[in-house]
Amino acid sequence: MHQAVDNLAEALHAFVTTACGVRKEFGAHDADEDPRILSLENRVGQLNAALFDSLHETLGMHPDLTTSVWDPGSDSSDRSHGLAGGAFPVETFFVGLMLATPHTSASVTLDGVMNMLDHAGDGLVARLSEAGYDVVEWATSRGAAPTFHPDDE
Repeated sequence: MHQAVDNLAEALHAFVTTACGVRKEFGAHDADEDPRILSLENRVGQLNAALFDSLHETLGMHPDLTTSVWDPGSDSSDRSHGLAGGAFPVETFFVGLMLATPHTSASVTLDGVMNMLDHAGDGLVARLSEAGYDVVEWATSRGAAPTFHPDDE
């Protein structure tokens, strides 16, 4: 397991070094599509999967190693959203689901759940809007609740 972590760390260091060089050479926008960057992103993804497999095989865990979670900061309880009539407080709601892996005979996978949730989210947003609510943001996520940062936009 530690070797998998070391391999991933080495690939992340290579990514950072390459990304800095490519950005300096071409600028931020073009760096995202540089073949060196795309190749390293693919390598990091493969090594992340190898770490997941190692933890799963050795410890029986299903670790969520790819979710990005930002700390909402100390001002998260004082969020407001500006509307035509003024600023209104906003709150975040979550719907949580725990799904088991489909039977081997099923024609679906857990990866297909995100499409289903996105479709359901569209319908829910429409219903809430029709009821008079202002849906500021919505998102689907896997492994952890999404976080929203209206101040960053």
